[in-house]
Amino acid sequence: MTGMRLQSVKRRIPGDRLPGRGRFILAAILCALFAGPPITAQQPPTTASTGEVRGVVVDTRGKPVGGALVHLNDGPKVAAQTLSTATGTFVFAGVHRGIYQLSAEIPGLDTVPVAVQVPVTGPEPFHLVLQSSPPATAPPAMEYSDAPNFAIAGVTDWTAIGGHGSDANLRTSEALAQDTLALRSANPLAREGSSIDTRTETRLRAALAASPGSFAANHRLGDFYLSAGRYRESLPLLESAWRINPKDDGNTYDLALACRGVGDFRQAGAHMNALLAHGAHASWYRLAGDIEEQSGNALAAVRDYQQALKIDADEQDYFALGSELLLHRAIWQAQEVFRRGVEAWPNSLRLQTGFGAALFAGALYDEAALRLCAASDLDPRATEPYLFMGKIEIAAPNPLPCIEQRLARFAGQQPTDSTANYLYAMAVLKSQEHAPDPEKIDQAEALLRKAAAADVANAQAWFELGNLASARHAYPAAIEDYRKAIDANPQLADAYYRLAVAYDRTGEPDKAKQEFLLHDKIAKSQQEAVNEERKKIQQFLFGQSASPATQ
Repeated sequence: MTGMRLQSVKRRIPGDRLPGRGRFILAAILCALFAGPPITAQQPPTTASTGEVRGVVVDTRGKPVGGALVHLNDGPKVAAQTLSTATGTFVFAGVHRGIYQLSAEIPGLDTVPVAVQVPVTGPEPFHLVLQSSPPATAPPAMEYSDAPNFAIAGVTDWTAIGGHGSDANLRTSEALAQDTLALRSANPLAREGSSIDTRTETRLRAALAASPGSFAANHRLGDFYLSAGRYRESLPLLESAWRINPKDDGNTYDLALACRGVGDFRQAGAHMNALLAHGAHASWYRLAGDIEEQSGNALAAVRDYQQALKIDADEQDYFALGSELLLHRAIWQAQEVFRRGVEAWPNSLRLQTGFGAALFAGALYDEAALRLCAASDLDPRATEPYLFMGKIEIAAPNPLPCIEQRLARFAGQQPTDSTANYLYAMAVLKSQEHAPDPEKIDQAEALLRKAAAADVANAQAWFELGNLASARHAYPAAIEDYRKAIDANPQLADAYYRLAVAYDRTGEPDKAKQEFLLHDKIAKSQQEAVNEERKKIQQFLFGQSASPATQ
């Protein structure tokens, strides 16, 4: 009977059905650790020479260039790569003895490869000079003048086109696109977290009571509430001011913001159309694009963002257009917009972060990691880049450069934060896929326990602890951890699946069957919900761009 039961379970869990690559990065690691003594790999000679390669990237005038992608190639393979700092410098440490090719690039510019022999003799750093290069082969749907220019032919259901890689990667890409969109400012006037100055409010209300028909009195109090994010209080005041003087552009703009704040996108759009009928400002087109996006008019939104970028080319406009393109699966175009934005605004944390998300969506995993690490280094206290890099590290097929170090910093800064400890644990486990180290596995387990202790609702931490226990064949402990994961998140389908396997291993087939059925029911429901959400996302269709002269 036991043999028959095990055969049944084997049929239920073939390797290609194991849920989520990120959740099963433990498999290869722990089999090697707990199935028996590991095979000793041949170690490189301890006397092998290593060296350091350092230099600076400059333009033809000798000015340092930050954000350039620097390659250290060993023949046709990329041995290492990094981004130049704001001062143009770069360093490759711990490079093994040999001859390499050193080069750097940014869009439209690259350097002549330089032969480097390691260890390097001489104190001078290498100078890589960026020069014009032939344009890379790319779809003809996009041309550039001073700003990105697209000719969008229409929209379609993007699910008919498909995405890259596994469904786990695709879901991560979709989540990152939504996270990128969330980095936009909801109200450019609102001061989040600001408290109302009651004395100012009293003074403005008194002025309105004294002159209820005054444009200035209505507008000032309405603007006061708008700046505090109190949209419902601001709206009637700004409407009164608009009826008194509909030609005041500042009040009309504020009124559109207030309408959007209360969810009246139709009126918000009508006010923006009135503004744009007799003027063109980047901030107007940017707000019009936000309103169109929230109204579900993706095609109109991206065209408004393009107009804003042509007028101003501000950091906000690059970000608005890039994030909109990414959301609608125009991945190559989003990469180019973010790339240009980063060139113009190298110290923009959100442009670097959005660029990393766009690169991941295009399966450029290593470069995505470098961009997110660069974003994190701009402001090591900012949370968003860590959250992005943690997601891509879990989903990517291989460990990514620089991420484990940055997530260690995140956990060090936030030692009691559940998410910080969880993401660092997952990065440690990912690094152990090919050469597992028991001490590293223990470190990851300790981090997961810190994550679970800091927040008992962290279902993923309990789930990974269950996986560790299961890999050690400690099935009763695994069952307990999976149960805690399900208590924290009853919709965590994979926890039911792994719990079913654990019950089968302990000789409880009835319980295993029940958990399998629950897994199948939840997984089916979640996939249907994902499919419905994907149907709502329109894919942009690009045609041949008009020449800049005709724009």
